[in-house]
Amino acid sequence: MRRRQLVQALGCLPWLLPGLLQAADASLATVFGRQPAAGRVRRIFAAGPPAAVLVYCLAPDKLLGWPWPLAAENRALIAPAQRDLPVLGRLAGRGSTFSMEALVGLAPDLIVDAGSADATFLSANARASAQTGIPCVSFSGRLAESPALLREAAGRFGVEARGERLAAHAQGILARGAKGSGGQGTVYLARGPDGLETGLGGSLHSEAVELAGLENVAARVGSDGLARVSLEQLLDWQPDIVLCQDAELQRYIRRSPLWRDLPAVRADRVYRAPALPFGWLDGPPGINRLLGLEWLRALADPGEASALPGRVRKFFALFYSMEPSDAQLRHLLSSHPEIPT
Repeated sequence: MRRRQLVQALGCLPWLLPGLLQAADASLATVFGRQPAAGRVRRIFAAGPPAAVLVYCLAPDKLLGWPWPLAAENRALIAPAQRDLPVLGRLAGRGSTFSMEALVGLAPDLIVDAGSADATFLSANARASAQTGIPCVSFSGRLAESPALLREAAGRFGVEARGERLAAHAQGILARGAKGSGGQGTVYLARGPDGLETGLGGSLHSEAVELAGLENVAARVGSDGLARVSLEQLLDWQPDIVLCQDAELQRYIRRSPLWRDLPAVRADRVYRAPALPFGWLDGPPGINRLLGLEWLRALADPGEASALPGRVRKFFALFYSMEPSDAQLRHLLSSHPEIPT
């Protein structure tokens, strides 16, 4: 019967989608299908990495699996009960690896997605709900809206008290970031194999940098999304700091003769942000980036560095339901210039 319903939904989809898309509004959540009462949401399928992080932080016992493979070093910093959840694949985005038939067989109470609320994003979630008969909730919102997002999602997952604790903590992190950089303030965010891909002003990829009170130099040429830049542009911009998240890219930038004329490179201000268990600046562009704000504040204002280990430990306990050991904490912060290792 479920398979026949799925086929019927496929036939109705061209007429169904426009009506479903009208459900999208300015709120942080758009629902497709009839969502069950919050108290009855026990099994959640995360459609992509940002959604998986959101569900893991708020309702870890309801997360059915991870959308992407996690390396052993990532899993070591995840709560034991979720460390070995299966890799189910992703339903969201261009790299979809999970079929509608498999989703029906998994029988979640709710599909959850998180990302930019554009038409492509919403139509994909509308299609998934229409084809499977499983309700889907799509969360949007910028990093600055994390407290509201956490409260909204917690209400739909039936974990309001936990959501309030996490939202209050997120507000404190954002408030510290809003105080300004306190000194060295211009940043280039290096991405890609050669470091010449970057996030423009206001993009998902550069939100943490900008919310920390630092100037994203690539905002001078555009906004939203990613772009390729040249070394000539970087020399013109003269960023105080070069940031990346990949150790190999950091080594390349430090050693490449092509980058040697950049003052930040000569001054050894090429820093690698931590990326465990999830990226602190990006990868995925979810609420995990709140931790990156803490790291960036301490980078921009050395007076904040002494408080960073305690803040990281508290974030892990609240959001990731585990506390890193002293050795794990030292490893996480080993790339920070102001934290002794």
